[in-house]
Amino acid sequence: MELEFLGTGAGQPSKQRNVSSIALRMLNERNEVWLFDVGEATQHQLLRSNTRSRKVRKIFITHMHGDHIFGLPGFLTSRNFQASETSDNGRPTDIEIFGPRGLKNFVINALKYSQVRLQYHIKFITAAPGKIFEDDQFVVKAYPMNHGIEDYAYRVEEKSTAGQLQVERLLDLGLKPGPIFGRLKTGETITLDDGRQINGKDFIGPERQGRIISIVMDTKDNPEIVKAAEKADILVHESTYDAGNAVMAKKHGHSTSAQAAKHASQAGAKKLILTHISARYLGKKAEILTKQAKKIFPNTFIAHDLDVFDIPAKEQEKGKVNA
Repeated sequence: MELEFLGTGAGQPSKQRNVSSIALRMLNERNEVWLFDVGEATQHQLLRSNTRSRKVRKIFITHMHGDHIFGLPGFLTSRNFQASETSDNGRPTDIEIFGPRGLKNFVINALKYSQVRLQYHIKFITAAPGKIFEDDQFVVKAYPMNHGIEDYAYRVEEKSTAGQLQVERLLDLGLKPGPIFGRLKTGETITLDDGRQINGKDFIGPERQGRIISIVMDTKDNPEIVKAAEKADILVHESTYDAGNAVMAKKHGHSTSAQAAKHASQAGAKKLILTHISARYLGKKAEILTKQAKKIFPNTFIAHDLDVFDIPAKEQEKGKVNA
């Protein structure tokens, strides 16, 4: 998995930062991309990146402010013409959009009055606190934020995967690769020709824990942030202001770099990435945000447009393997 930051600015675009949009690329896991917010000109940023619009299958909108949604109608329209990866009926693949109340009306009316006829279907899911999506690979949970408008942080949890079959140990017992290995992998107990019984469960290594990505956009300090970010491998956190502007941040429903670092520390996150940077911090001025955060949470980075952060699979947990 990888995170690509298509836009990292706050409120309005600048020469260095477009407005908010993040792509979670899960090409190896499920050949899909999920977008988190679609600010103005997101489709232009996609043209500059290695992320392909046709791969986008889910979109999660944090809240209804323009710098997080104004790019959505344009993106959906452009995607209409990108049918190189199609479903069985020859049209672009369908898409799911999660977000606050009012999002569906916004999208439907924008498409209606611009006379756009999509070749694919959109399924709208109204977000609410708690689990909003689950399949056999991932769970997505929403947490209410405090921004003066209905607003959510999203937590993506990858489910753990079964441990690997201890092939070398089986070979040492004289077994030969073949269908028998597949049966043992499922935990089945088999009886060999010489009468020995082999319990597959005794030859399966520890399971691999899934990854956790938490995305916290526009919000002022609140306890739900730590819940959303608990033990996250990557916490993406808005950092509109520096630590010296805490009063202004609170007034406008935003966070400072120091608050983001505090949340990462309290949540036991592994890595913090700052985004949603005010235009007042152009160029090297943005380094002040990173320096302030690192004093509290050393493993902090600041995102720039088109930055890509790898989220490597976890190593299998070390533990005792049954004899």
